[in-house]
Amino acid sequence: MAQSITPCLWFNGQAEEATNFYVSVFPNSEVLEVTRYTEVGPGEPGSVVTILFRINGQEFLALNGGPEFTFNEAVSFIIDCASQEEVDYYWEKLTADGGEPGPCGWLKDKFGVSWQVVPSILNEYLQDKDRERANRVMSTMLKMSKLDIAELQRAYEGR
Repeated sequence: MAQSITPCLWFNGQAEEATNFYVSVFPNSEVLEVTRYTEVGPGEPGSVVTILFRINGQEFLALNGGPEFTFNEAVSFIIDCASQEEVDYYWEKLTADGGEPGPCGWLKDKFGVSWQVVPSILNEYLQDKDRERANRVMSTMLKMSKLDIAELQRAYEGR
């Protein structure tokens, strides 16, 4: 079954650079299709209008739409990480070259796109029926920028 909803990311001339960056960061990723302006315009003939790409099975469309709109934290993409190594990898790659770390596992990449780099175990900890354990984890997480699984586990275990 084809994907029925595809996020469109609006860039100001950086669609190709951003797509190449994302495809290099995420495994199982590829550029699927590139559409270029023709002599009809409005962009320079041969320059990129859109790029359809896939990262980890999710399709995205990158659009060179111009300066009218910019990204903000109202929309973010969650990266589910199985290990601290994955958290560290994505955090390092996505904050590099002008990206910005944020609170509680959030960050902005160098293009302004917001990401949440989250260990898989966090949801289990936060959903624990023992509210005291869950609250300790939440309190610990709220003090972090990049999430640290070992520290979250210590909070969960009450150590």
